Amino acid sequence: MLLGTQKINAAGRLEISGCDTVELARQYGTPLYLMDEMVIRERCRRYKQAFDERYPKNIICYAGKAFLTRTMCKIVEQEGLYLDVASAGELYTALHADFPASRINLHGNNKSVDELEMAVNSGIAHVVLDNFAELEALSSLARAANRTVDVLVRCAPGVDPHTHKFISTGQADTKFGFNIKDGSAMEAVRRVLAAPSLSFDGIHCHVGSQLLDTDAHVGAVDAMVRLMKEIYDTLGATCNVLNIGGGLGVRYRSNQTPPEFERFADVIASSLKSDLEKFELELPTLQQEPGRAIVGEAGVTLYSVGAIKTVPIMEAPGTRTYVSVDGGMSDNPRPQLYDAVYELIVANKANQPHDQVVTIAGKHCETDVLIMDTLATELEPGDIIAVQTTGAYNYAMASNYNKVLKPAVLLLLDGEADVIVERETFEDLLRHDVIPSRFLGVRQLTQTG
Repeated sequence: MLLGTQKINAAGRLEISGCDTVELARQYGTPLYLMDEMVIRERCRRYKQAFDERYPKNIICYAGKAFLTRTMCKIVEQEGLYLDVASAGELYTALHADFPASRINLHGNNKSVDELEMAVNSGIAHVVLDNFAELEALSSLARAANRTVDVLVRCAPGVDPHTHKFISTGQADTKFGFNIKDGSAMEAVRRVLAAPSLSFDGIHCHVGSQLLDTDAHVGAVDAMVRLMKEIYDTLGATCNVLNIGGGLGVRYRSNQTPPEFERFADVIASSLKSDLEKFELELPTLQQEPGRAIVGEAGVTLYSVGAIKTVPIMEAPGTRTYVSVDGGMSDNPRPQLYDAVYELIVANKANQPHDQVVTIAGKHCETDVLIMDTLATELEPGDIIAVQTTGAYNYAMASNYNKVLKPAVLLLLDGEADVIVERETFEDLLRHDVIPSRFLGVRQLTQTG
């Protein structure tokens, strides 16, 4: 499966945006995250254009939790998108990339006072309220700062997205938002309207992630428009904004076919306009928060092959070949968290048949399998493996488990590779690791008694 600008060059190697991936691995080391800038920009443009052509009031907010660096903020700004952040760290990154605060929404189901204070002081577009305690805290902070803060009320529409349970967020039993069915959402709107320092601008929902059809989004639109009608009839308030979140899936495997942006926009826009007409409501600004759909297929992770061993399969006749690589769950925890499945290309043998079944194993002190029983060409130590569709949530969720250094991130465009995140060093690893002064100079504790 070749994606975006990928091709097999004359040397039989995987090339991305004119860059030979084997040469990149030699120059920058592995594991190595690669991001295809042209794919990111093209998907930003297509998503925005698809809805601009089908709905008159449209704002696309890139979901920074999928992949966020200061350079990514620059791309999002240049492509005319807003930005959705989910923590003080993401907000800080955006502000220090000079991203316009007036185009930022802040999320989070347990925002701290410091996070809310940063949002108030920076003048972002919206705080997306998630619970009553946060509503009261934000109201107090805004009043103390003599400011009025625009808010969206996050709601749980009670829609089952039929995705992995760990990335389902729109059902009734969820930690996110105010439940519609038990009346919490209406009560939240009522309290916002009664708070002088808060300005009610609309409602928000998010049903889940890696969705490969439109059913959950259509169900959410219907539930949210019904709530808009109830808010207007009961409280006399108009929802200027309807934010339906993100969640559109990407191709992790060749047999996955998420809706094209244009088809997705057709379904959502027609469903929304139909529901609004039925309830005689004015068209709100439609906000969305694609993250994975923008960057997922733009990312590739390179690994170097190390040990290879073939072992008997205990539960069935046959053997399994484990190919160990120099990364694993520290740079990609998704297989452990969500049973995520990927495909690969052997970058230095990309023109050879990938017809042997192997299991790609990470180097960590856990089961740590990156890809179980996948196709590859004949492998040997030193080969370079390129795992596809790692642009979303890999860099974002990376850790230092086993004190492994986090990889560098390169941005590729027209044969040029720019470092946008430097590879960690051992000095970085110990930068915040402090030994109390009472331990210094003490070689051994003397046992007494």
